[in-house]
Amino acid sequence: MKEDYNMSVIQAKNLTKTYTQGTESIIAVNNVSISIEQGEFVSISGQSGSGKTTLLNLLACIDKPTGGTIVIDGKEVTTAKDDELAKIRRTKVGYIFQDFKLISILSAYENIIMPALLDGRKPDKTYLNELADLLGIADRLKHMPHELSGGQKQRVAIARALINRPSIILADEPTGNLDKKTADEIIHLLQEVNRMGNTLLLVTHEQKYAQLAARRLVIEDGVLSQAK
Repeated sequence: MKEDYNMSVIQAKNLTKTYTQGTESIIAVNNVSISIEQGEFVSISGQSGSGKTTLLNLLACIDKPTGGTIVIDGKEVTTAKDDELAKIRRTKVGYIFQDFKLISILSAYENIIMPALLDGRKPDKTYLNELADLLGIADRLKHMPHELSGGQKQRVAIARALINRPSIILADEPTGNLDKKTADEIIHLLQEVNRMGNTLLLVTHEQKYAQLAARRLVIEDGVLSQAK
């Protein structure tokens, strides 16, 4: 596990997340330390319930850890207030969900620009059009989510994650609800996003996708280690 935190865009040290169910404590993330550098492509694989999504949610500032520290772009965020965390999620981290999380009453275009609007900025339409062309959705921007296929929804979700030019892209099982052909296309697009200079952290249970990363990690019972 890397311990050089000097050049990292995202860092976690001794990260722990514990849940309580009745009288029982469940350790979902167990003393995890990880450092990811700008432009890296890192994968984390593990079985269902291994803690991989919990870890990703912690790194994305969606959830708060029980213990340990997280640093994003040089800023310690573990004790940040909710409004600070919301800004970090809008500007520093692009999150791609397995189930897309598109707003059903908004068009594809409106879904994509939402992070920019929430940040009080006008969307960069030139950049948006470049993203739409790259992702193959230029002719779908006026469509509503229910008018899109699963692959098109995920492409919209990727564009939304990229619209604010974040330092880090976190993808949680982005192919989980897609057929094989579409899943392969989405992974190819994420590789292209990484080649553009974006840091990519991919969580997946698919070994063939995990093996595409330059650095492969595995998580089991909340413990993170190098893939063998």
